Amino acid sequence: MKKTILACALLGSMVATSAQAASLIGFKVGGDYWKADTSGTFAENGQPQQGFNYDSDSQGSVWVAIEHGIPILPNFKLRENRLDASGKASIGNNVMKFDGQEFGGNISTNTDLSNTDFVLYYELLDNDMVALDLGAAYKKMHGSYRVNQLDQNGVGVRYAEKDLSTGIVMAYADAQVGIPGLGLYGFADVMIGVDETSVYDYSLGLGWQFDGTGFDTKVRVGYRDFKFDVSNFDGVTANNQFKGYFAGVELTF
Repeated sequence: MKKTILACALLGSMVATSAQAASLIGFKVGGDYWKADTSGTFAENGQPQQGFNYDSDSQGSVWVAIEHGIPILPNFKLRENRLDASGKASIGNNVMKFDGQEFGGNISTNTDLSNTDFVLYYELLDNDMVALDLGAAYKKMHGSYRVNQLDQNGVGVRYAEKDLSTGIVMAYADAQVGIPGLGLYGFADVMIGVDETSVYDYSLGLGWQFDGTGFDTKVRVGYRDFKFDVSNFDGVTANNQFKGYFAGVELTF
């Protein structure tokens, strides 16, 4: 009888704990509009890098995060980053070799460094004054480098393109420092490459949180810098940078 009572008590405790954990599951969804200046060079691996004059363009990110109350399991965040810029160069009688073709004179590029972040993290601190998340991320690239040969009228007549499909293992940290009662906070979101140590992606800024009945709203403004400095990455050597100011919103359920 005692064993039965003990087993029932243990089962009830497990059910209660599971129910409590389920009730603590939360979701975050958000998006940023990013006005980024683009710069840098790239080339087929083993060839001299070519620089382009890039146009400033609008970039963006959207994300969703799932947080729960199970201490041993990490939280999960999925972020999609759109990074696409166009540039031009005039190389005269020089030749740029790319993907088995030769380009000269007036050329242009479509540099697409779009990527998806898969982040696993733990909440080490979470209160009105200080919040700190630490973890690891995998930045999966799914863009491409494209070189276009232009004619005298600036019209593309042929092109060569190399796709990017490799990922980068990165360390992840997200910190916030707030002023209780005002909803104002400062934040820093940092990703640093582990296997590609010259790749980083960070943002710094200020935010305001507004508490609601069904969900809380955060409005964010700040500065973001993405550096893609790699050697022989999917057959490409590159040193590109997207940096500039952004504004965004996040909803917490």
